[in-house]
Amino acid sequence: MDQPVAMTPADLLAIVRRRKKSLILPALIVVGLAGLVAALLPPVYRSTATILIEEQEIPADFVTTTVTSFAEQRIQQINQRIMSFTRLLEIIQRFGLYPELQDKKTTEEIVEQMRKDTELKPVSADVMDRRTGKPTAATIAFTLAYQGKDPAKVQQVATVLTSLFLEENLKERTKQAAETSAFLEGEMARVKEELAGVESRLAVFKQANINSLPEMLQVNIQSLNNIERSQEATNELIRGLREREGSLQTQLAGVKPHIEKEEELASRKRFEELKIQLVALVQRFSDEHPDVKKTRAEIAELDATLRGIDASRGRKGAPPDHPAYITLSAQLAATRADLQSALRQTERLNAEAAEYRRRIAAIPRVEEDYNALVSARNSTQAKVNDLMRKLMEAQVAHGLEKEQKGERFNLIEPPRLPEKPFKPNRLAIGLIGVVLGIGAGVGAAALREFGDNAVRGPDRLEAETRFPVLAGIPVIRSPADLARQRRTRAAAIVGIAAAVAAGIVIVHFLVMDLDVLWAKITRRLDL
Repeated sequence: MDQPVAMTPADLLAIVRRRKKSLILPALIVVGLAGLVAALLPPVYRSTATILIEEQEIPADFVTTTVTSFAEQRIQQINQRIMSFTRLLEIIQRFGLYPELQDKKTTEEIVEQMRKDTELKPVSADVMDRRTGKPTAATIAFTLAYQGKDPAKVQQVATVLTSLFLEENLKERTKQAAETSAFLEGEMARVKEELAGVESRLAVFKQANINSLPEMLQVNIQSLNNIERSQEATNELIRGLREREGSLQTQLAGVKPHIEKEEELASRKRFEELKIQLVALVQRFSDEHPDVKKTRAEIAELDATLRGIDASRGRKGAPPDHPAYITLSAQLAATRADLQSALRQTERLNAEAAEYRRRIAAIPRVEEDYNALVSARNSTQAKVNDLMRKLMEAQVAHGLEKEQKGERFNLIEPPRLPEKPFKPNRLAIGLIGVVLGIGAGVGAAALREFGDNAVRGPDRLEAETRFPVLAGIPVIRSPADLARQRRTRAAAIVGIAAAVAAGIVIVHFLVMDLDVLWAKITRRLDL
Protein backbone atom coordinates (compact mmCIF):
# COMPACT_ATOMS: atom_id res chain seq x y z
CA MET A 1 0.00 0.00 0.00
CA ASP A 2 1.26 3.45 -0.89
CA GLN A 3 2.35 5.52 2.07
CA PRO A 4 1.10 9.14 2.16
CA VAL A 5 3.74 11.72 1.36
CA ALA A 6 4.39 14.24 4.13
CA MET A 7 4.00 17.87 3.12
CA THR A 8 6.90 20.22 3.65
CA PRO A 9 6.77 24.00 4.20
CA ALA A 10 7.86 24.38 0.59
CA ASP A 11 4.83 22.36 -0.48
CA LEU A 12 2.54 24.58 1.61
CA LEU A 13 4.11 27.69 0.14
CA ALA A 14 3.65 26.25 -3.37
CA ILE A 15 -0.03 25.58 -2.58
CA VAL A 16 -0.48 29.18 -1.43
CA ARG A 17 1.10 30.50 -4.59
CA ARG A 18 -0.92 28.15 -6.72
CA ARG A 19 -4.25 28.77 -4.95
CA LYS A 20 -3.81 32.47 -4.18
CA LYS A 21 -6.98 33.39 -6.03
CA SER A 22 -8.96 30.82 -4.05
CA LEU A 23 -7.47 32.30 -0.87
CA ILE A 24 -7.88 35.97 -1.68
CA LEU A 25 -11.25 36.12 -3.43
CA PRO A 26 -13.39 34.40 -0.70
CA ALA A 27 -11.53 36.34 2.00
CA LEU A 28 -12.17 39.62 0.22
CA ILE A 29 -15.82 38.75 -0.35
CA VAL A 30 -16.43 37.83 3.33
CA VAL A 31 -14.48 40.82 4.63
CA GLY A 32 -16.34 43.06 2.21
CA LEU A 33 -19.67 41.68 3.34
CA ALA A 34 -18.68 42.15 6.98
CA GLY A 35 -17.62 45.71 6.26
CA LEU A 36 -20.87 46.31 4.39
CA VAL A 37 -22.90 44.94 7.30
CA ALA A 38 -20.93 47.07 9.77
CA ALA A 39 -21.43 50.12 7.57
CA LEU A 40 -25.12 49.57 6.90
CA LEU A 41 -26.24 48.67 10.45
CA PRO A 42 -27.81 51.77 11.98
CA PRO A 43 -26.02 53.20 15.02
CA VAL A 44 -27.78 52.65 18.36
CA TYR A 45 -27.08 55.03 21.22
CA ARG A 46 -27.53 54.37 24.91
CA SER A 47 -27.96 56.82 27.78
CA THR A 48 -27.58 55.44 31.30
CA ALA A 49 -28.46 56.89 34.70
CA THR A 50 -27.05 55.55 37.97
CA ILE A 51 -29.26 55.81 41.05
CA LEU A 52 -27.83 55.18 44.50
CA ILE A 53 -30.00 53.66 47.25
CA GLU A 54 -29.14 55.70 50.36
CA GLU A 55 -30.08 54.64 53.85
CA GLN A 56 -32.11 56.93 56.08
CA GLU A 57 -30.13 59.72 57.70
CA ILE A 58 -31.66 59.34 61.17
CA PRO A 59 -30.61 56.10 62.94
CA ALA A 60 -33.26 53.39 62.96
CA ASP A 61 -32.94 53.16 66.78
CA PHE A 62 -34.57 56.61 67.02
CA VAL A 63 -37.03 56.50 64.12
CA THR A 64 -38.33 53.30 62.54
CA THR A 65 -39.64 53.61 59.00
CA THR A 66 -43.00 52.12 58.07
CA VAL A 67 -41.75 51.09 54.61
CA THR A 68 -40.51 47.57 55.28
CA SER A 69 -40.11 46.18 51.74
CA PHE A 70 -36.65 45.39 50.41
CA ALA A 71 -35.02 47.72 47.92
CA GLU A 72 -34.99 45.07 45.18
CA GLN A 73 -38.70 44.42 45.63
CA ARG A 74 -39.52 48.12 45.63
CA ILE A 75 -37.41 48.70 42.49
CA GLN A 76 -39.22 45.92 40.65
CA GLN A 77 -42.62 47.23 41.76
CA ILE A 78 -41.79 50.74 40.57
CA ASN A 79 -40.43 49.31 37.32
CA GLN A 80 -43.69 47.47 36.70
CA ARG A 81 -45.69 50.65 37.25
CA ILE A 82 -43.46 52.76 35.00
CA MET A 83 -43.30 50.07 32.31
CA SER A 84 -47.08 50.01 32.09
CA PHE A 85 -48.68 50.36 28.68
CA THR A 86 -50.24 53.76 29.38
CA ARG A 87 -47.07 55.45 30.62
CA LEU A 88 -44.83 54.09 27.87
CA LEU A 89 -47.36 55.02 25.19
CA GLU A 90 -47.47 58.56 26.59
CA ILE A 91 -43.66 58.81 26.39
CA ILE A 92 -43.66 57.40 22.85
CA GLN A 93 -46.23 59.94 21.70
CA ARG A 94 -44.50 62.77 23.56
CA PHE A 95 -41.09 62.27 21.94
CA GLY A 96 -42.26 60.75 18.63
CA LEU A 97 -40.35 57.51 19.15
CA TYR A 98 -40.20 54.65 16.64
CA PRO A 99 -41.61 56.53 13.63
CA GLU A 100 -40.39 53.77 11.32
CA LEU A 101 -42.59 51.26 13.18
CA GLN A 102 -45.80 53.27 13.22
CA ASP A 103 -47.07 51.85 9.93
CA LYS A 104 -45.55 48.39 10.32
CA LYS A 105 -46.44 47.26 13.84
CA THR A 106 -49.31 47.60 16.27
CA THR A 107 -49.25 49.89 19.29
CA GLU A 108 -48.74 46.93 21.64
CA GLU A 109 -45.70 45.79 19.65
CA ILE A 110 -44.22 49.30 19.66
CA VAL A 111 -44.68 49.55 23.44
CA GLU A 112 -43.11 46.12 23.82
CA GLN A 113 -40.15 47.29 21.74
CA MET A 114 -39.66 50.21 24.12
CA ARG A 115 -39.72 47.78 27.04
CA LYS A 116 -36.94 45.81 25.35
CA ASP A 117 -34.95 49.02 24.74
CA THR A 118 -35.19 49.94 28.43
CA GLU A 119 -32.84 48.10 30.76
CA LEU A 120 -32.93 48.07 34.57
CA LYS A 121 -29.85 46.55 36.16
CA PRO A 122 -29.21 46.35 39.93
CA VAL A 123 -25.75 46.97 41.34
CA SER A 124 -24.91 44.67 44.24
CA ALA A 125 -22.10 44.68 46.77
CA ASP A 126 -21.08 42.65 49.80
CA VAL A 127 -22.17 44.46 52.96
CA MET A 128 -22.22 43.48 56.62
CA ASP A 129 -25.62 42.31 57.82
CA ARG A 130 -26.41 44.04 61.12
CA ARG A 131 -28.59 41.21 62.33
CA THR A 132 -26.29 38.27 61.62
CA GLY A 133 -22.94 40.05 61.51
CA LYS A 134 -22.04 38.18 58.31
CA PRO A 135 -21.28 39.61 54.88
CA THR A 136 -24.15 39.34 52.44
CA ALA A 137 -24.94 40.61 48.96
CA ALA A 138 -27.18 43.68 48.94
CA THR A 139 -28.40 46.03 46.23
CA ILE A 140 -26.77 49.43 46.81
CA ALA A 141 -27.66 51.05 43.49
CA PHE A 142 -29.15 50.38 40.09
CA THR A 143 -28.74 51.65 36.56
CA LEU A 144 -31.52 52.64 34.22
CA ALA A 145 -30.67 52.78 30.51
CA TYR A 146 -32.54 53.48 27.32
CA GLN A 147 -31.28 52.88 23.80
CA GLY A 148 -32.34 54.31 20.47
CA LYS A 149 -31.14 55.78 17.19
CA ASP A 150 -31.41 59.48 18.07
CA PRO A 151 -28.89 60.40 20.82
CA ALA A 152 -30.80 63.52 21.87
CA LYS A 153 -34.09 61.65 22.25
CA VAL A 154 -32.32 58.79 23.98
CA GLN A 155 -31.03 61.18 26.62
CA GLN A 156 -34.43 62.85 27.00
CA VAL A 157 -36.26 59.54 27.38
CA ALA A 158 -33.68 58.26 29.88
CA THR A 159 -34.09 61.48 31.86
CA VAL A 160 -37.87 61.13 31.91
CA LEU A 161 -37.66 57.48 32.99
CA THR A 162 -35.19 58.38 35.73
CA SER A 163 -37.42 61.20 36.95
CA LEU A 164 -40.38 58.82 37.01
CA PHE A 165 -38.38 56.35 39.11
CA LEU A 166 -37.38 59.01 41.63
CA GLU A 167 -40.86 60.53 41.82
CA GLU A 168 -42.59 57.17 42.03
CA ASN A 169 -40.33 56.01 44.84
CA LEU A 170 -40.90 59.20 46.85
CA LYS A 171 -44.64 59.13 46.18
CA GLU A 172 -44.93 55.45 47.04
CA ARG A 173 -42.99 55.76 50.30
CA THR A 174 -44.96 58.86 51.35
CA LYS A 175 -48.23 57.19 50.36
CA GLN A 176 -47.38 54.03 52.28
CA ALA A 177 -46.42 56.04 55.38
CA ALA A 178 -49.62 58.11 55.12
CA GLU A 179 -51.78 55.02 54.64
CA THR A 180 -50.14 53.42 57.66
CA SER A 181 -50.89 56.50 59.79
CA ALA A 182 -54.48 56.66 58.50
CA PHE A 183 -55.02 52.98 59.18
CA LEU A 184 -53.65 53.27 62.71
CA GLU A 185 -55.80 56.36 63.34
CA GLY A 186 -58.90 54.44 62.25
CA GLU A 187 -57.94 51.48 64.41
CA MET A 188 -57.27 53.83 67.32
CA ALA A 189 -60.74 55.40 67.02
CA ARG A 190 -62.39 51.99 66.78
CA VAL A 191 -60.51 50.55 69.77
CA LYS A 192 -61.15 53.70 71.82
CA GLU A 193 -64.86 53.36 71.10
CA GLU A 194 -64.64 49.72 72.12
CA LEU A 195 -62.81 50.73 75.32
CA ALA A 196 -65.50 53.32 76.11
CA GLY A 197 -68.18 50.64 75.73
CA VAL A 198 -66.32 48.24 78.01
CA GLU A 199 -65.74 50.93 80.63
CA SER A 200 -69.41 51.92 80.46
CA ARG A 201 -70.49 48.32 81.06
CA LEU A 202 -67.97 48.06 83.87
CA ALA A 203 -69.29 51.25 85.50
CA VAL A 204 -72.89 50.01 85.30
CA PHE A 205 -71.83 46.65 86.74
CA LYS A 206 -69.97 48.36 89.58
CA GLN A 207 -72.95 50.55 90.35
CA ALA A 208 -75.27 47.53 90.44
CA ASN A 209 -72.89 45.45 92.59
CA ILE A 210 -71.03 48.17 94.45
CA ASN A 211 -71.03 46.27 97.78
CA SER A 212 -70.24 42.83 96.31
CA LEU A 213 -67.14 43.67 94.30
CA PRO A 214 -64.02 41.55 94.87
CA GLU A 215 -62.08 44.51 96.26
CA MET A 216 -64.84 44.93 98.87
CA LEU A 217 -64.26 41.44 100.30
CA GLN A 218 -61.82 42.52 103.01
CA VAL A 219 -63.98 45.54 103.82
CA ASN A 220 -67.09 43.36 104.13
CA ILE A 221 -65.25 40.77 106.25
CA GLN A 222 -63.85 43.49 108.51
CA SER A 223 -67.27 45.11 108.84
CA LEU A 224 -68.87 41.72 109.62
CA ASN A 225 -66.23 41.08 112.29
CA ASN A 226 -66.93 44.49 113.81
CA ILE A 227 -70.67 43.79 113.78
CA GLU A 228 -70.16 40.39 115.42
CA ARG A 229 -68.04 42.00 118.12
CA SER A 230 -70.75 44.61 118.57
CA GLN A 231 -73.34 41.81 118.80
CA GLU A 232 -71.34 40.10 121.52
CA ALA A 233 -71.01 43.37 123.41
CA THR A 234 -74.75 44.12 122.99
CA ASN A 235 -75.75 40.63 124.12
CA GLU A 236 -73.53 41.02 127.16
CA LEU A 237 -75.15 44.41 127.80
CA ILE A 238 -78.62 42.87 127.49
CA ARG A 239 -77.76 40.14 129.97
CA GLY A 240 -76.47 42.75 132.42
CA LEU A 241 -79.57 44.91 131.96
CA ARG A 242 -81.88 41.94 132.48
CA GLU A 243 -80.05 41.05 135.70
CA ARG A 244 -80.21 44.65 136.86
CA GLU A 245 -83.94 44.74 135.97
CA GLY A 246 -84.62 41.65 138.10
CA SER A 247 -82.61 43.03 140.98
CA LEU A 248 -84.43 46.37 140.87
CA GLN A 249 -87.79 44.64 140.67
CA THR A 250 -86.91 42.59 143.76
CA GLN A 251 -85.80 45.66 145.63
CA LEU A 252 -88.83 47.64 144.56
CA ALA A 253 -91.17 44.89 145.75
CA GLY A 254 -89.87 45.33 149.31
CA VAL A 255 -90.40 49.09 149.40
CA LYS A 256 -93.74 50.78 149.87
CA PRO A 257 -94.52 53.47 147.39
CA HIS A 258 -95.90 55.79 150.08
CA ILE A 259 -94.61 56.99 153.45
CA GLU A 260 -96.79 55.55 156.32
CA LYS A 261 -97.94 57.53 159.49
CA GLU A 262 -97.07 56.49 163.10
CA GLU A 263 -100.56 55.08 163.89
CA GLU A 264 -100.46 53.18 160.62
CA LEU A 265 -96.99 51.98 161.36
CA ALA A 266 -98.10 50.96 164.84
CA SER A 267 -101.13 49.17 163.39
CA ARG A 268 -98.95 47.37 160.85
CA LYS A 269 -96.46 46.49 163.54
CA ARG A 270 -99.30 45.28 165.76
CA PHE A 271 -100.67 43.32 162.80
CA GLU A 272 -97.38 41.53 162.32
CA GLU A 273 -97.07 40.82 166.05
CA LEU A 274 -100.62 39.43 166.21
CA LYS A 275 -99.90 37.09 163.29
CA ILE A 276 -96.86 35.79 165.14
CA GLN A 277 -98.85 35.51 168.38
CA LEU A 278 -101.63 33.68 166.58
CA VAL A 279 -99.20 31.12 165.32
CA ALA A 280 -97.97 30.52 168.85
CA LEU A 281 -101.56 30.30 170.28
CA VAL A 282 -102.67 27.87 167.59
CA GLN A 283 -99.84 25.62 168.53
CA ARG A 284 -100.88 25.69 172.14
CA PHE A 285 -104.67 25.93 172.01
CA SER A 286 -107.54 24.96 169.81
CA ASP A 287 -109.43 27.28 167.54
CA GLU A 288 -112.23 27.66 170.10
CA HIS A 289 -109.99 29.01 172.72
CA PRO A 290 -110.94 32.56 173.71
CA ASP A 291 -107.43 33.88 173.22
CA VAL A 292 -107.28 32.40 169.75
CA LYS A 293 -110.64 33.90 168.84
CA LYS A 294 -109.71 37.23 170.27
CA THR A 295 -106.40 37.33 168.43
CA ARG A 296 -108.02 36.39 165.14
CA ALA A 297 -110.70 39.02 165.61
CA GLU A 298 -108.09 41.69 166.28
CA ILE A 299 -106.05 40.56 163.24
CA ALA A 300 -109.17 40.74 161.07
CA GLU A 301 -109.97 44.16 162.37
CA LEU A 302 -106.41 45.46 161.72
CA ASP A 303 -106.35 43.85 158.28
CA ALA A 304 -109.61 45.50 157.36
CA THR A 305 -108.31 48.80 158.58
CA LEU A 306 -105.05 48.52 156.61
CA ARG A 307 -106.85 47.38 153.49
CA GLY A 308 -109.14 50.32 153.80
CA ILE A 309 -106.16 52.62 153.98
CA ASP A 310 -104.53 51.02 150.92
CA ALA A 311 -107.77 51.10 149.01
CA SER A 312 -108.31 54.73 149.76
CA ARG A 313 -104.82 55.54 148.46
CA GLY A 314 -105.39 53.56 145.28
CA ARG A 315 -108.67 55.34 144.57
CA LYS A 316 -107.07 58.72 145.03
CA GLY A 317 -104.18 57.78 142.49
CA ALA A 318 -101.60 59.49 144.56
CA PRO A 319 -98.13 59.26 143.19
CA PRO A 320 -95.55 57.40 145.23
CA ASP A 321 -93.82 59.63 147.72
CA HIS A 322 -91.41 57.21 149.25
CA PRO A 323 -87.84 58.35 148.26
CA ALA A 324 -86.44 54.83 148.06
CA TYR A 325 -89.39 53.65 145.97
CA ILE A 326 -89.10 56.61 143.65
CA THR A 327 -85.33 56.03 143.18
CA LEU A 328 -85.74 52.35 142.51
CA SER A 329 -88.62 53.01 140.10
CA ALA A 330 -86.52 55.55 138.17
CA GLN A 331 -83.58 53.13 137.99
CA LEU A 332 -85.91 50.35 136.87
CA ALA A 333 -87.42 52.56 134.12
CA ALA A 334 -83.95 53.61 132.92
CA THR A 335 -82.79 50.00 132.89
CA ARG A 336 -85.83 48.92 130.90
CA ALA A 337 -85.25 51.79 128.42
CA ASP A 338 -81.62 50.75 128.02
CA LEU A 339 -82.79 47.18 127.57
CA GLN A 340 -85.21 48.14 124.80
CA SER A 341 -82.49 50.20 123.10
CA ALA A 342 -80.09 47.27 123.32
CA LEU A 343 -82.72 44.95 121.88
CA ARG A 344 -83.36 47.31 118.98
CA GLN A 345 -79.58 47.59 118.46
CA THR A 346 -79.38 43.80 118.43
CA GLU A 347 -82.06 43.63 115.74
CA ARG A 348 -80.20 46.25 113.68
CA LEU A 349 -76.88 44.44 114.08
CA ASN A 350 -78.49 41.13 113.10
CA ALA A 351 -79.90 42.73 109.95
CA GLU A 352 -76.52 44.31 109.09
CA ALA A 353 -74.71 41.03 109.72
CA ALA A 354 -77.16 39.21 107.43
CA GLU A 355 -76.60 41.86 104.75
CA TYR A 356 -72.81 41.57 104.96
CA ARG A 357 -73.03 37.77 104.87
CA ARG A 358 -75.18 38.07 101.75
CA ARG A 359 -72.60 40.39 100.16
CA ILE A 360 -69.75 38.02 101.02
CA ALA A 361 -71.69 35.06 99.63
CA ALA A 362 -72.42 36.97 96.40
CA ILE A 363 -68.77 38.00 95.80
CA PRO A 364 -67.66 34.74 94.03
CA ARG A 365 -70.54 35.02 91.57
CA VAL A 366 -69.96 38.73 91.00
CA GLU A 367 -66.19 38.25 90.82
CA GLU A 368 -66.42 36.04 87.73
CA ASP A 369 -68.38 38.60 85.72
CA TYR A 370 -66.34 41.46 87.18
CA ASN A 371 -63.01 39.84 86.29
CA ALA A 372 -64.25 39.20 82.75
CA LEU A 373 -65.11 42.90 82.35
CA VAL A 374 -61.84 44.02 83.94
CA SER A 375 -59.87 41.63 81.70
CA ALA A 376 -61.68 43.00 78.64
CA ARG A 377 -61.00 46.55 79.80
CA ASN A 378 -57.29 45.84 80.43
CA SER A 379 -56.91 44.03 77.11
CA THR A 380 -58.59 46.87 75.24
CA GLN A 381 -56.51 49.43 77.12
CA ALA A 382 -53.36 47.53 76.16
CA LYS A 383 -54.50 47.66 72.53
CA VAL A 384 -55.07 51.40 72.84
CA ASN A 385 -51.59 51.92 74.33
CA ASP A 386 -49.96 49.75 71.66
CA LEU A 387 -51.83 51.52 68.87
CA MET A 388 -50.94 54.89 70.37
CA ARG A 389 -47.26 53.96 70.37
CA LYS A 390 -47.44 52.64 66.82
CA LEU A 391 -49.41 55.69 65.67
CA MET A 392 -46.79 58.04 67.08
CA GLU A 393 -44.05 56.03 65.37
CA ALA A 394 -46.03 56.05 62.10
CA GLN A 395 -46.54 59.82 62.30
CA VAL A 396 -42.83 60.36 62.91
CA ALA A 397 -42.04 57.99 60.02
CA HIS A 398 -44.49 59.93 57.83
CA GLY A 399 -42.65 63.15 58.62
CA LEU A 400 -39.40 61.34 57.92
CA GLU A 401 -40.60 60.37 54.44
CA LYS A 402 -42.08 63.82 53.70
CA GLU A 403 -38.78 65.47 54.63
CA GLN A 404 -36.92 62.85 52.56
CA LYS A 405 -34.84 61.80 55.52
CA GLY A 406 -35.58 58.09 55.11
CA GLU A 407 -34.20 55.61 52.62
CA ARG A 408 -34.25 57.28 49.23
CA PHE A 409 -33.06 57.04 45.64
CA ASN A 410 -30.30 59.54 44.91
CA LEU A 411 -29.33 60.27 41.32
CA ILE A 412 -25.54 60.21 41.33
CA GLU A 413 -25.04 60.05 37.56
CA PRO A 414 -27.73 61.61 35.38
CA PRO A 415 -28.30 60.43 31.80
CA ARG A 416 -25.67 61.94 29.49
CA LEU A 417 -25.89 62.72 25.81
CA PRO A 418 -24.22 59.71 24.12
CA GLU A 419 -21.34 60.78 21.90
CA LYS A 420 -20.92 57.49 20.10
CA PRO A 421 -23.13 54.46 19.54
CA PHE A 422 -22.68 51.49 21.79
CA LYS A 423 -23.72 49.14 19.00
CA PRO A 424 -23.14 47.83 16.47
CA ASN A 425 -19.52 47.17 17.38
CA ARG A 426 -18.17 47.70 13.91
CA LEU A 427 -14.61 46.88 14.90
CA ALA A 428 -15.71 43.52 16.27
CA ILE A 429 -17.78 42.90 13.15
CA GLY A 430 -14.75 43.76 11.02
CA LEU A 431 -12.45 41.47 12.99
CA ILE A 432 -14.98 38.68 12.82
CA GLY A 433 -15.22 39.32 9.05
CA VAL A 434 -11.44 39.08 8.73
CA VAL A 435 -11.35 35.83 10.69
CA LEU A 436 -14.25 34.40 8.71
CA GLY A 437 -12.65 35.66 5.44
CA ILE A 438 -9.38 33.95 6.24
CA GLY A 439 -11.26 30.81 7.11
CA ALA A 440 -13.29 31.01 3.89
CA GLY A 441 -10.15 31.56 1.80
CA VAL A 442 -8.30 28.68 3.45
CA GLY A 443 -11.36 26.45 3.09
CA ALA A 444 -11.83 27.31 -0.58
CA ALA A 445 -8.13 26.76 -1.33
CA ALA A 446 -8.15 23.48 0.56
CA LEU A 447 -11.22 22.25 -1.34
CA ARG A 448 -9.66 23.10 -4.70
CA GLU A 449 -6.32 21.60 -3.72
CA PHE A 450 -7.65 18.33 -2.45
CA GLY A 451 -10.05 18.07 -5.37
CA ASP A 452 -7.21 18.44 -7.91
CA ASN A 453 -5.55 15.10 -8.86
CA ALA A 454 -2.67 16.66 -10.84
CA VAL A 455 0.88 15.64 -9.90
CA ARG A 456 3.29 18.53 -9.40
CA GLY A 457 6.99 18.13 -8.85
CA PRO A 458 9.44 15.31 -9.57
CA ASP A 459 9.43 14.01 -6.02
CA ARG A 460 5.67 13.57 -5.99
CA LEU A 461 5.83 11.94 -9.44
CA GLU A 462 8.47 9.44 -8.27
CA ALA A 463 6.42 8.71 -5.15
CA GLU A 464 3.29 8.09 -7.19
CA THR A 465 4.86 6.03 -10.07
CA ARG A 466 7.91 4.49 -8.35
CA PHE A 467 9.91 5.36 -11.46
CA PRO A 468 12.82 7.76 -11.53
CA VAL A 469 12.38 11.12 -13.25
CA LEU A 470 14.94 11.49 -16.02
CA ALA A 471 14.43 15.17 -16.96
CA GLY A 472 12.12 18.18 -16.27
CA ILE A 473 10.80 20.86 -18.62
CA PRO A 474 10.59 24.34 -16.97
CA VAL A 475 7.57 26.66 -17.29
CA ILE A 476 7.79 28.68 -20.46
CA ARG A 477 5.95 32.07 -20.14
CA SER A 478 5.05 34.05 -23.21
CA PRO A 479 5.00 37.86 -23.29
CA ALA A 480 1.20 37.71 -23.01
CA ASP A 481 1.49 35.62 -19.84
CA LEU A 482 3.93 38.11 -18.33
CA ALA A 483 1.65 41.06 -19.20
CA ARG A 484 -1.35 39.30 -17.67
CA GLN A 485 0.65 38.59 -14.50
CA ARG A 486 1.65 42.24 -14.23
CA ARG A 487 -1.99 43.33 -14.63
CA THR A 488 -3.09 40.89 -11.96
CA ARG A 489 -0.51 42.16 -9.50
CA ALA A 490 -1.48 45.77 -10.20
CA ALA A 491 -5.16 44.95 -9.68
CA ALA A 492 -4.32 43.18 -6.41
CA ILE A 493 -2.31 46.15 -5.19
CA VAL A 494 -5.12 48.56 -6.15
CA GLY A 495 -7.69 46.32 -4.43
CA ILE A 496 -5.68 46.10 -1.25
CA ALA A 497 -5.12 49.89 -1.24
CA ALA A 498 -8.84 50.46 -1.78
CA ALA A 499 -9.72 48.04 1.00
CA VAL A 500 -7.28 49.75 3.37
CA ALA A 501 -8.66 53.18 2.42
CA ALA A 502 -12.25 51.96 2.91
CA GLY A 503 -11.33 50.47 6.29
CA ILE A 504 -9.76 53.73 7.38
CA VAL A 505 -12.86 55.69 6.31
CA ILE A 506 -15.17 53.25 8.10
CA VAL A 507 -13.10 53.42 11.29
CA HIS A 508 -12.99 57.20 11.17
CA PHE A 509 -16.68 57.80 10.60
CA LEU A 510 -18.32 54.81 12.20
CA VAL A 511 -15.98 53.56 14.91
CA MET A 512 -13.62 56.23 16.23
CA ASP A 513 -12.05 59.44 15.05
CA LEU A 514 -8.57 58.82 13.68
CA ASP A 515 -7.04 61.49 15.91
CA VAL A 516 -8.52 59.77 18.98
CA LEU A 517 -7.38 56.38 17.68
CA TRP A 518 -3.84 57.70 17.10
CA ALA A 519 -3.78 59.25 20.56
CA LYS A 520 -4.83 55.94 22.15
CA ILE A 521 -2.22 54.03 20.15
CA THR A 522 0.58 56.40 21.11
CA ARG A 523 -0.52 56.33 24.76
CA ARG A 524 -0.51 52.55 24.72
CA LEU A 525 2.90 52.37 23.08
CA ASP A 526 4.27 55.23 25.21
CA LEU A 527 5.49 57.08 22.11
